[in-house]
Amino acid sequence: MFFRPEFQVFFPNFPNALHNGPQQQKVIVKHSLRQHLLQTSTDAELKRWFDPLHLVYEEEGKRIVVGFPHAFFAKWFESEVQDRFEAQLNMFLGTGYVVSYRDNGSLERGTGVKAADVIKRIDFPFGQEFTFDTFLINKKNYFPIASAREVAKQSASLFNPFIVCGPGGSGKTHLIRAVANEISKKHDHSKIFIGSMDELNSFYTIRFKGDPFRARNHLFEYNFLFIDDFQKIREHPHFQQEVVNLFNHFYDNKKQMIICCRDKLASYDFLDESLQSRLGWGLIVTLKEADLEIRVGYIQRQCRLKRLLLSKEQVLTLAQHFTDFRYLQGVLLKLFAFKELVKKEMTQRDFEHIMANTEEKTTDDLTPKKIMTVVSEHFSVNIKELTGTKRHQNIAQARQVAMFLCRQLLNTSYPALGRAFGGKDHSTVLYSVKKIEQLQEDDFELKQLLKKLKTKCRLP
Repeated sequence: MFFRPEFQVFFPNFPNALHNGPQQQKVIVKHSLRQHLLQTSTDAELKRWFDPLHLVYEEEGKRIVVGFPHAFFAKWFESEVQDRFEAQLNMFLGTGYVVSYRDNGSLERGTGVKAADVIKRIDFPFGQEFTFDTFLINKKNYFPIASAREVAKQSASLFNPFIVCGPGGSGKTHLIRAVANEISKKHDHSKIFIGSMDELNSFYTIRFKGDPFRARNHLFEYNFLFIDDFQKIREHPHFQQEVVNLFNHFYDNKKQMIICCRDKLASYDFLDESLQSRLGWGLIVTLKEADLEIRVGYIQRQCRLKRLLLSKEQVLTLAQHFTDFRYLQGVLLKLFAFKELVKKEMTQRDFEHIMANTEEKTTDDLTPKKIMTVVSEHFSVNIKELTGTKRHQNIAQARQVAMFLCRQLLNTSYPALGRAFGGKDHSTVLYSVKKIEQLQEDDFELKQLLKKLKTKCRLP
């Protein structure tokens, strides 16, 4: 017999009680689940949305049957609470369970599967933290989230491809995985391919050892194709035609595609014309960077989940100081670790000490153009000269330094860098990068200059 430890914690006789009558069993399960939900919801909230539910736990079929008091409540529950409820059910019960929603509040006439039941798996194969409920939004991002929810319903692949643009830290990866988790509730998650552009390229070159036909046929077996960091296709120009082949198959067979990238597609002048035109067939939305309101909401939610007590002033300080969610997550983890490992009661002095020793690094949202701008300003040349053919000593040195920094900071391939610098051959770029690498080993001034330029490139 399978049961979760929570059942024993909140109701010590739960395993034996499952052999009791259906009515007593229902009371036991609902009581135990309610105690679990109190970790993330207040008692007043549960009185509003949890207490009116009718719950029946079918241990043999690994199913929770949920009944609503009336149809209006069911509609409200679906739009406001359902995501959060299912995520908590997954934490409470474990994997492999399904939830059945019944539009009739009375479950007295049996708990078997009904034709009108809405049945969903409550596993989160792409990360339990990635749900629509945990994606904090305001008016700025309402349309992208509403569109993503519609895509997740999978009614008729109306928005295909669905393309999400936005700067680093705006939540693109969270959103794409939230859609995948939602789809997996009704579809086999093994039929969903989700990965970055680099991972997709490695899928061809490493897993299938450069055999495009085997790799392509394998991907054709998937029903969903989600690609993150699409802008990195710039580093794999040879791969663009293969993406066109994948696009044609998924589009023609009405299989959903979602693509995430950092910039507006119109700015990607490196894209093949046939690929660019195909991407324009779908719905393109833009996620705005998280503002202060969203960051405050995120910190407050994490504090509730981690039982971390911070004052309003401390929450505001964190939200103002850390604009990138990645670093915000890191400092919250550091504060939580301090509470768990050092002192339960954190003083203001402790908080300030941790803040003083935590520095938000600048984002890695760099482009070759930005690096060229920094270098050209230092060497008093213009960008056209960097990408041109002039070989005056000052220009040549600036060009070599810019190529070296692009390689160091962006890890861009040599052919891609050659194109960025006006169509130079990859061997020219390789020579420039190696030359600067060797020179800096013996030239202290050059080494310091490179360090200074790297810092300037990373500034927002």
